[in-house]
Amino acid sequence: MRLMALDVGEKRIGIATSHGIFASPHSVLRRKSKKEDFARLRRLIAELEIERLIIGMPYSLSAPDGIGPQARRIQRYAEALAPEISIPIEFFDERYSTVDAQDKLRLAGNKKVPIDAAAAAVILQNYLDSHNSRPKNPLA
Repeated sequence: MRLMALDVGEKRIGIATSHGIFASPHSVLRRKSKKEDFARLRRLIAELEIERLIIGMPYSLSAPDGIGPQARRIQRYAEALAPEISIPIEFFDERYSTVDAQDKLRLAGNKKVPIDAAAAAVILQNYLDSHNSRPKNPLA
């Protein structure tokens, strides 16, 4: 399944993709307006034949339900994006993804990959790992 992950920030959106078991940083979209951003995402989804969109959700440890102001902003963004694309959207916990991405890039000595795209790749890889590690039902 072809997947795309977004790390939605206020000024930039990190984008990562996967066609199997590994996530790769793809690009960074500099935000303009929702209308322009959605059009660019729609084109990229079509061009890459993406089948599912994973959006990093910044759950809050301090909010009783885990949904703080940032998470609500992401939910509103996804609600506005959903009618613009024809694929399912899933949320996945993005806590610490930027810190994890910074550590991975530093350890690899990689200064070329934009941090936003690397953070999206961390989100997507964690998503893939969580789904690939589930026990398979032999009777299914």
